[in-house]
Amino acid sequence: MKLHLAIHKITFFLIFNVLCNFSFSQDINYHGVGANQTNDYIEDLINLNVGFVGNHTSLIENKKGKYTHTVDSLISLKIGIKRIFSPEHGFRGEADAGELINNNIDPKTGIKIISLYGKNKKPTNKQLKGLDVIIFDIQDVGARFYTYISTLHYVMEAAAENNIKLIVFDRPNPNGHYVDGPLRKLDLKSFIGMHPVPIVHGMTIGEYALMINNEGWLESNVKCDLKIIQMKNYNRYITYNLPVKPSPNLPNHKSINLYPSLCLFEGTNVSVGRGTNLQFQVIGNPNWENYDFTFTPKSMPGAKYPKHINSKCYGLDLRKYEKLNEINLKWLILAYNNSKNKTSFFLESFNKLAGTYDLKKQIIEGKNEKQIKKSWKSDLKKFNNIRVKYLLYD
Repeated sequence: MKLHLAIHKITFFLIFNVLCNFSFSQDINYHGVGANQTNDYIEDLINLNVGFVGNHTSLIENKKGKYTHTVDSLISLKIGIKRIFSPEHGFRGEADAGELINNNIDPKTGIKIISLYGKNKKPTNKQLKGLDVIIFDIQDVGARFYTYISTLHYVMEAAAENNIKLIVFDRPNPNGHYVDGPLRKLDLKSFIGMHPVPIVHGMTIGEYALMINNEGWLESNVKCDLKIIQMKNYNRYITYNLPVKPSPNLPNHKSINLYPSLCLFEGTNVSVGRGTNLQFQVIGNPNWENYDFTFTPKSMPGAKYPKHINSKCYGLDLRKYEKLNEINLKWLILAYNNSKNKTSFFLESFNKLAGTYDLKKQIIEGKNEKQIKKSWKSDLKKFNNIRVKYLLYD
């Protein structure tokens, strides 16, 4: 009987490894997102009640290039996933930015899905009751205002308060090759800026979790029982092309690379292409009639009410622009200078997106990109001294 059980256990691990330990993106010679590192976490899950925080990006790939959701893979191996928690855009990633998402049932697995967006951003004690461990497996894009790291913060906090272990399956940061931007000021804390970090922090989701935990950023300085499942052979300077959209309006690698620079336009009267198929690859406004390039935002899935809906916008097509290794402020400065009514250019949300009051003032005062970035230098140096303590990869 003991021999039979031993063979059964060995077979279990072999099957799981065949399913999960494989290359996630061969075109960059990359081997192993955290979810694929079976031996590093499987013993933490067997015979336990598991909560899963994830969405449509929680994928693993087999050798034939087909993708399987991490939840489906774990369930097939009899891991007891009892509850799913989903961030902004929902579990299947189809909701608009900022759209209220209700709790529901995943039709494929029958597991209850609890939304962590809207009023319920932090799992409640009741929602966590009976769970022994929580898995966090979401693809981030490395920008402070991308709300998956805000969800991570609240999950860590809730896990710490309820004495539940949290396991983060690490994934690449497609903008992990640089650090740039102003640090978020203390009085501008919001769901699009939870932590005092620059716009582009240059860390993976696992590294970022370590920083949250050890810098005392959780409420009342609580600490989470945290385990990071590291990636294998990851290099933050290798281009990583995501297999799926991380959110509805980031359709490709170019949009993801431009996102840290163009998201600042969300706090202005300029469209970034929501409501088109060129999201975060163009900028424009109906009043910029001196530009030849045009696009017209329409209501569509993922952008029901886009800025300047049904109005022809004139502006710039940035699809062929070189890969960014820093935040580009020239477009923002140009857009402000081109604005016919400068008093209506900045919206209320701009300072929260920027994380500082200074950027708006500097642009209005006529400062150029070099002058503005010089003002970030001291804070960036301080942040990098903190960041280096939590880096897991070269």
